[in-house]
Amino acid sequence: MIEKYRAPLAFLVMALMLTIVGFGQSWSVALGIINLCIISAIMALGVNLQWGYAGLFNAGVMGFTALGGLTAVLISHQPIYEAWSSAGSGILISGFILISAVLGIYFVHKKIKKTLLKRILIISIIGLTLFGLNIFYGPSVSIIESINPAKTGFLGGLGLPIIVSWLVAAFVAGFVAWIIGKITLGLRSDYLAIATLGISEIVIAVLKHEDWLSRGVKNVTGLDRPVPYEIELQESTWFIDLIASINASKLQAIQVLSERQDILNKLVIDGSSIFVKLCYAGLFILVLLIIYFLSHLALQSPWGRMLRAIRDNEDAASAMGKNIVAQHLQIFVIGSAIIGVAGAMLTTLDGQFTPGSYQPLRFTFIIWVMVIVGGSGNNLGSIFGGFFIWFMWIEAEPLSIAFISMLTNGLDYNSPVRMHLIASAPHLRLFIMGSILLLALRFMPQGVIPEKVSKE
Repeated sequence: MIEKYRAPLAFLVMALMLTIVGFGQSWSVALGIINLCIISAIMALGVNLQWGYAGLFNAGVMGFTALGGLTAVLISHQPIYEAWSSAGSGILISGFILISAVLGIYFVHKKIKKTLLKRILIISIIGLTLFGLNIFYGPSVSIIESINPAKTGFLGGLGLPIIVSWLVAAFVAGFVAWIIGKITLGLRSDYLAIATLGISEIVIAVLKHEDWLSRGVKNVTGLDRPVPYEIELQESTWFIDLIASINASKLQAIQVLSERQDILNKLVIDGSSIFVKLCYAGLFILVLLIIYFLSHLALQSPWGRMLRAIRDNEDAASAMGKNIVAQHLQIFVIGSAIIGVAGAMLTTLDGQFTPGSYQPLRFTFIIWVMVIVGGSGNNLGSIFGGFFIWFMWIEAEPLSIAFISMLTNGLDYNSPVRMHLIASAPHLRLFIMGSILLLALRFMPQGVIPEKVSKE
């Protein structure tokens, strides 16, 4: 009986925890956590498709997330016309040379049978490619990065609405996943983990050092946003009237007009922050529901059952005539595309792109903990894991500080021991994450909401 209500109870507890934060800290903080929980849940859904459905170990979640963030910049940021007019043609020619080289090597590898001739042609193509890039790429990059480097120093984007980037990010991340999958999925399963981890680090290295593309560690700020700005709401008559009507009884109790106006201004400022976060939450929930609905349909379809059959016994599935590599490639591309969408959404929420912030701990390890704790193979479990683990990741620090303060209540306020313990509280976040993972593996190895196994 309890298994039937496990999912509703889990989400009820999650809602209660968020409500406590709303009343105990602020609703702005609670909504901020919810928005990041939704994005994390989408990432967990992508990983769950790959691991829970097909048993594919993607150790490069960070790389696909960063590709989604980069796509948001390339789609939504206004183009830097001076950079394009000065050296944009050189970058385009360099891209053409690189693509031509890849296609040329592929053609030679497939069509040329003689080994010696094949090697000579491939080496020649690589040499000509390096020569061409040296002529066009290097000088173009130097010119672009020298144009107002304090504010721009890169090519910019297409100036389209940033929501468009969410869809484009799926294609970009999916395309990169297709390339990786085509190379590695025909090999042993551990090669995929190694390849995704390596590619992920390469992606981050490129984003940090290729300033012409994404400003590197100088970051891209001021990105387009699909919701109103707080300052616009604070200056809007309709919003001020809305806040005044909601808090009418509170404001009427204040007799001093100036004091009443000060309180109203504060309420408007707080309300604008909450309103913006609610708008983001609405958009993010819509995306989450769409992805969950499609994932659920896929799981219940013959295709989903086939993937799980391959996951459980590849040899048996292969004997039945199933193309293991092709099916793995499909689910790997789809899962990576979902992660790319989440990456674009995260950059949209932040309003900036910061390549230096992408760390394996946050964007790979924590996502895997979400899937494991929530329940691998269960979409609802992945969503719950995304909410619960991110909530604990955010609230671990204040909870640790409160716990240490209680333990050291008997010590002097300025005691070196007490001050050291409180200063070390943020590091307990890792201890808490590790403890949650170990407890889940020990007492709930299939997750809080485990995969439903058909008894047919």
